[in-house]
Amino acid sequence: MIDVNSISSHTVNGFYDKKTSTISYVVYDNLSKKCAIIDSVLDFDYSSGSIEYINANRIISFVKKKNLIVEWLIETHVHADHLSASPYIQKKLGGKIGISNKISEIQNIFGKTFNAGTEFQRDGSQFDKLFKDGDEYNIGEIVCKVIHTPGHTPACTAHVIENSIFVGDTLFMPDIGSARADFPGGDARVLYKSIQKILAYPNETKLFVCHDYPPETRQVSWVTTVGEQKNNNIHISNKTNEDEFVKIREERDKTLGMPELIIPSIQVNMRAGNLPPAEDNGSVYIKVPLNKMKNLV
Repeated sequence: MIDVNSISSHTVNGFYDKKTSTISYVVYDNLSKKCAIIDSVLDFDYSSGSIEYINANRIISFVKKKNLIVEWLIETHVHADHLSASPYIQKKLGGKIGISNKISEIQNIFGKTFNAGTEFQRDGSQFDKLFKDGDEYNIGEIVCKVIHTPGHTPACTAHVIENSIFVGDTLFMPDIGSARADFPGGDARVLYKSIQKILAYPNETKLFVCHDYPPETRQVSWVTTVGEQKNNNIHISNKTNEDEFVKIREERDKTLGMPELIIPSIQVNMRAGNLPPAEDNGSVYIKVPLNKMKNLV
């Protein structure tokens, strides 16, 4: 399913993965045809341990059909609900893999949880670019800006591309609300402040979310606006103060279970989408740390 939005001098195409409720994006400069791919998805079947490239190949086919040049493979954060396909796409199309420079905080936490060993570098060096708050980068002739948006995780970012913001998991569609804040390093009060950075943009600014979990009364959507969020977000409208948001968010988080793919996702995504190293028999394994993950949230 592809949604095309031509906005200013850039175009946004969304690719929805039903299994993980994730939307990946290809954003390109209409003039130069240079593009960024944001939050790609690797197909992973937990029961069999098998990997496929259905979602990644859809994006690759689209990029080739449009004759686009990949400059960036952006991760808005270390996802806990899907595995990144960035290294696979990079091998096919090129581009630099980028994430927040706070990735080391995630690597330190989960490097210990998964006993990754001394060979696992905890400095973010697996990524090609570590973005700081306020950093700027280019997609062709378009200047893009990075906003550090911690709260869901310490390494969350939103990416401002002209009058569009790719918000990751910080915000969802207004009738769904906001991201959980109970992961290690998460904080509802910090999340409130991060959301305010986004809502400070003009009301007409388009917001592209990373997930949608729609009720039966509507179809999957992934584009909203700052104004719609201010007026209608069930967790953090313009009628919600910080203490009210924290109460809503923390009460909600107490009811949530662990994401189905959190164990494989974090082990892969903290490595920039690369699989753990093969063991001495040549096989690659995902570790399941018994009785540890449930104590993290």
